[in-house]
Amino acid sequence: MTFRGRVAVITGAASGMGQLLAWRLAAQGASVAALDVDEEGLARTTRRAPNIVAWGCDVSDRGAVTESIKDIERNLGPIDRLVNAAAIAPTDRLVDQPADLITRVMETNYNGLVYATKAVLPGLIERNRGDIVQFASMAGWLPYPTFGAYAASKHAVVAFTEVLARELRDTPIRVLCVCPPFVDTPLLRQVEPKGPKVMSWMPKMAPELVLDAMERALDRGQTFVFPGRGTTWLWRFRRFAPKLLDRIIDRLEER
Repeated sequence: MTFRGRVAVITGAASGMGQLLAWRLAAQGASVAALDVDEEGLARTTRRAPNIVAWGCDVSDRGAVTESIKDIERNLGPIDRLVNAAAIAPTDRLVDQPADLITRVMETNYNGLVYATKAVLPGLIERNRGDIVQFASMAGWLPYPTFGAYAASKHAVVAFTEVLARELRDTPIRVLCVCPPFVDTPLLRQVEPKGPKVMSWMPKMAPELVLDAMERALDRGQTFVFPGRGTTWLWRFRRFAPKLLDRIIDRLEER
């Protein structure tokens, strides 16, 4: 599907996969609204193409998200694709993480996604077309130590997206939940200091490959996509053999 002449909204567009996707869609001729709180990162994103426009927005602020979406539609036109890629990932044992920090992770990673989806969805339904892409993670399925706050937020994204896709299944609106493994993006810098031991040796996936898998999954009408070698098997273990998965995670952490 070409995006020439279409409008895309991307949260978390100041770095990582959000930034890369903004550049990709802009190269296809789309008008891209790049949302983030990181003004310097947004400036780097928008320098790549004149059809990328920055919107400074804290996605955990419902009013700011709602007003940003209204402003985007006034200036760029009807929205054809929403991509929720905004996330934070401070890691530590749950017993050692302050409750306020755990709550802030949920407010950014989950609440922000809900606010953006709710702001965009009525227009998609009215026009009977469009895409909603939610970035979750394999962490939303796997009980890795020190990932409790992040995993809880991504569990919520998984459930929200699956129900939304079911509710919209009789419409042309495409809803996709992307669940990659560790991806080589700046977000890993937040994870690494106290992240799972497996991160020290497991190869990191290239973000370009995640976005390629995302587009293929949209074209196939999938609800979930698990990019990368072995991720689909880990997902199956989680659903059908959780005790086996626990042993696998223990062995990986001991490696």
